[in-house]
Amino acid sequence: MGLGTGLSSGTSDQDGRHGQEGVSPRDGRNRERARRTAEGLTYLSGFGNEHSSESVPGALPVGRNSPQRAPLGLYAEQLSGTAFTEPRASNRRSWLYRIRPSAAHPRFERIGNGSLRSAPFTDTAPDPNRLRWNPLPDPPGGTDFLDGLWTLGGNGDVAQRSGMAVHLYAANTPMTDRVLCDSDGELLIVPEHGGLLLRTEFGLLRAEPGHVALIPRGVRFRVELLDEAARGYVCENYGQPFVLPELGPIGANGLANPRDFMAPVAAFDEGEADRPVQVVNKFCGNLWAARYDHSPLDVVAWHGNHVPYVYDLRRFNVLGTISYDHPDPSIFTVLTSPSDTPGLAGVDFVVFAPRWLVGEDTFRPPYFHRNVMSEYMGLIEGAYDAKAEGFVPGGGSLHNMMSAHGPDRETFERASAAELKPHKVDDGLAFMFETRWPVLPTAQSLEAAHLQSRYDEVWQGLQRNFRP
Repeated sequence: MGLGTGLSSGTSDQDGRHGQEGVSPRDGRNRERARRTAEGLTYLSGFGNEHSSESVPGALPVGRNSPQRAPLGLYAEQLSGTAFTEPRASNRRSWLYRIRPSAAHPRFERIGNGSLRSAPFTDTAPDPNRLRWNPLPDPPGGTDFLDGLWTLGGNGDVAQRSGMAVHLYAANTPMTDRVLCDSDGELLIVPEHGGLLLRTEFGLLRAEPGHVALIPRGVRFRVELLDEAARGYVCENYGQPFVLPELGPIGANGLANPRDFMAPVAAFDEGEADRPVQVVNKFCGNLWAARYDHSPLDVVAWHGNHVPYVYDLRRFNVLGTISYDHPDPSIFTVLTSPSDTPGLAGVDFVVFAPRWLVGEDTFRPPYFHRNVMSEYMGLIEGAYDAKAEGFVPGGGSLHNMMSAHGPDRETFERASAAELKPHKVDDGLAFMFETRWPVLPTAQSLEAAHLQSRYDEVWQGLQRNFRP
């Protein structure tokens, strides 16, 4: 289909990770090619749908999944994201019709993990302190998405398929000569700066700041850049796949509407099908690599519901009070990973999108709070209405279970005296990864230069106002 880019001129060091010699002179041409490709993308609409797509007419078999001979000389292959016997409503699987089967690959060998870490997190003691970080520093030249992953912390156990991890990424070069596959969990990518073109086995997705992209467990993909540099956040969900939250008494509509999730149409790059490529597999916390003699992004047609998505957070249908107080922030949940306890998520993805505040006799910013859940917050753009300063786009804060938190002194004083007329919050886009277990920080996150050392001071000056 002529959708690909040429191989990067970057080199690899002995452990299989890219060297940092500098940005390839081809990067500008690669970015322009990626932009042109991204501008023409079309999608399939709907979360959890049984989609089907073919990039060549007749590539999808009719009336069966695995005929004796698949059409056009393709190989039929099932990709299962859940156990075969899970209930139909939660079962995830897709059938792929590809140029070569996934089984046709050489042996994988261990490579270095760089700054990527996985659960169980044991290099630091669980920390009840409130923590906040500035944005991740700019990486050296020649850093792609995989090299630029930096783990802040997490919980659970990848081998037990439970828990989650919080990663940041910073990149300035495309993954043109390698492909990533995460066997440990699905990846929710939250761009904060710079657009991404995600080339997956199922087709292509464009993810800009303000979007999120979901790459299911086991799906191969590579990341190209639409700008000179890219930065953002990643939630690696080891547990049950993300689903839309139940609406309960809200009814049939609201929050994230299923139709706004966009899945890719089938696309493969015939011109790159026989190029050598490094395939990196994240397996039980470590990176393993194999040098294929062909691209594994060679799916000509597919059908199923274990598919990647992109979603525009500005389409989130925000609900809130029209009388007094405001409901719990769970009403801002976009996606949730269920656990064995109803209503208790392995991880929730929550967005604080533009919205009107109209509550009467109400303290309108988020209230002071202690929570059995643990909260990692990030900021995509603008300002967060509970923090007057210090919480900046690309940065993040961690409030582990039962850590007392809430608005800083300046926000509290301003909101306590504000005229309570209708007010539109439209100058910020923040999000939260909320999880049932404490997030154990990595040693690198506690030793990082961008960790703020005086975060606790934002609550200093909250004076005694009690007058009996």
